[in-house]
Amino acid sequence: MRIIHGRAFYLAPMFSYRHAYHAGNHADVLKHLVLMLCLDHMNSKDKPYTVVDTHAGAGLYALDSEPAQRTGECIDGIGRLWERKNLPAPLSDYMQLIRDLNSGSGKLRRYPGSPWIAERMTREMDRLRFYEMHSTDFALLRRQYTKAGRRVSVEQIDGFDGLKASLPPASRRGLVLIDPSYEIKSDYMKVATAVKDALKRFATGTYLIWLPFLATIEARQLPEKLKKLPNTDWLCANLTVGTVPRNGRGMTGSALFVINPPWTLEAALRTALPILAETLGNDDKAGWSIDRHSAAPRRETPHES
Repeated sequence: MRIIHGRAFYLAPMFSYRHAYHAGNHADVLKHLVLMLCLDHMNSKDKPYTVVDTHAGAGLYALDSEPAQRTGECIDGIGRLWERKNLPAPLSDYMQLIRDLNSGSGKLRRYPGSPWIAERMTREMDRLRFYEMHSTDFALLRRQYTKAGRRVSVEQIDGFDGLKASLPPASRRGLVLIDPSYEIKSDYMKVATAVKDALKRFATGTYLIWLPFLATIEARQLPEKLKKLPNTDWLCANLTVGTVPRNGRGMTGSALFVINPPWTLEAALRTALPILAETLGNDDKAGWSIDRHSAAPRRETPHES
């Protein structure tokens, strides 16, 4: 809303990004694998928690739709994993989610957004808060959860504003996914500001921040800003699929920056990331790495001096 000459005007969002063009690409694979692993750990305790998705999208995508077919990004993402056999856990668990969604056809035709994965993996006592600004995607998302009751909330507001209103959750346990398109440069600053503010409101929450690998100053600076947040435990899972295109544009990979990561996450990713780099990589520049930081001082063992 904007006040002009004393009158209130509701303005439509000034962007046209739709995730349907990119559903199932390499970045989705990494993001949703990490989301699944974190949700699985949250479920290990018999206590309710809240999931907040700041940029939820449409929630479900048809890979044979015109947007998906136009870019073909899913072919070199989930399409490559779909063809692989005998994947180890946790990749086999992730692929089982995808196969369950496509059960009956035997073909890869649909891909889930993060809301679908969150709704699928959470329990009746858990709460879901989805925010999406794009009018079309919001309508599609809301339609999926019209009968979900109070457990699921879908709102057409700025996800950064929604995050403020959601924290701290009544459950005092929570997972937050922040993954804007970054098509607007100001998103980088908004992410850094939102995370800093969120930690003041809810320091013990688990935060998943998606980061694109792009040849821009903003893309390079954001992870460094997140790493400098005081008194935080974090893990950053990096997946590179290839070199920068000749025109200098395009995403060469992505990362998931996880604040307060589950203690089980690193080991699971060390199993999965080498296979993702091998399967989704386009050239010899493909690779993976994990950066890790603990705010607590490291204790010496009897075998250390």
